[in-house]
Amino acid sequence: MTQLVTVFGGSGFVGRYIVRRLAKEGYRVRVAVRRPNEAIFVKPYGVVGQVEPVFCNIRDDDSVRSVLGGAEAAVNCVGILNEFGKNKFDEVQVEGPGRVARLAAEAGISRMVHVSAIGADADSDSAYARTKAAGEAAVLEHQPDAVILRPSIVFGPEDGFFNRFASMARFGPVLPLVGADTKFQPVYVDNVAEAAVMGVTGAAAPGVYELGGPDVASFRDLMQDMLKVIRRRRLIVNTPFWIAGIMGASLDLAQKIGMGLIENKMLTADQVRNLRNDNVVSDGARGLADLGITPVAYGAVLDDYLWRFRPTGQYEELTESAKDMKA
Repeated sequence: MTQLVTVFGGSGFVGRYIVRRLAKEGYRVRVAVRRPNEAIFVKPYGVVGQVEPVFCNIRDDDSVRSVLGGAEAAVNCVGILNEFGKNKFDEVQVEGPGRVARLAAEAGISRMVHVSAIGADADSDSAYARTKAAGEAAVLEHQPDAVILRPSIVFGPEDGFFNRFASMARFGPVLPLVGADTKFQPVYVDNVAEAAVMGVTGAAAPGVYELGGPDVASFRDLMQDMLKVIRRRRLIVNTPFWIAGIMGASLDLAQKIGMGLIENKMLTADQVRNLRNDNVVSDGARGLADLGITPVAYGAVLDDYLWRFRPTGQYEELTESAKDMKA
């Protein structure tokens, strides 16, 4: 009988790539999400009935237990970048992973993959980073042989990084950044998915893996490369951390006063604290090379999905060719 894997958050950016790879490997995949009707796009990743989105509330024991029934492995991709409504860091990034690990152990599931993040640190002044570390500890308490993946900024067609700033660059002559000199090591989403599947199959040894691509670059350099791809000239302005902190706190206050009507998706005070630290693979950490995975450079992929932000979109290259012919 084909083995079943439950993927929590399997309709999200990273999760959908993990689900697709698992389906190609022949697994049946149960995609546990809050809104199954909005995740039906995952069904064509496999043959009829192979991939099924199902409802799950990661805050509830019975809900999590029900989607783990019959599974051979579990993958947790659930995480948030900012708090809003009932989505709090502690509940989503600490209690949630711990609940999945505990109930998976009770169900006799010994293979678990947990997607965390580079920068997870129990002593960090960022709540995001602290709860990522606490979530890892909660997983390891119940699943000591779990595979924990800590990716840097993840890029790919549906990412919320390059897409976000490319969209911002369409308006106005200035592109403001917080932490322009902070370094990142962007990792391709399908490389992360490949590592996760190796954790499911047992090809990856238990433990923590920090996942970064072949290039380390500052936030400013990444944006300059992005601007070249979308054929736009913008002045990159670094916003000092103290100003950014005031902006983040003000936007957080607006969200709090808004009583659920306003969500701060722009900049939070916690994100400002996180941006003070480089987001790169630590010296001596196990990574993609230890898994035998060749990392894909962001420069090789950005053209494939950022073309729509060019002044004339898909026709930009034709326009440039026409200019060359006139010259």
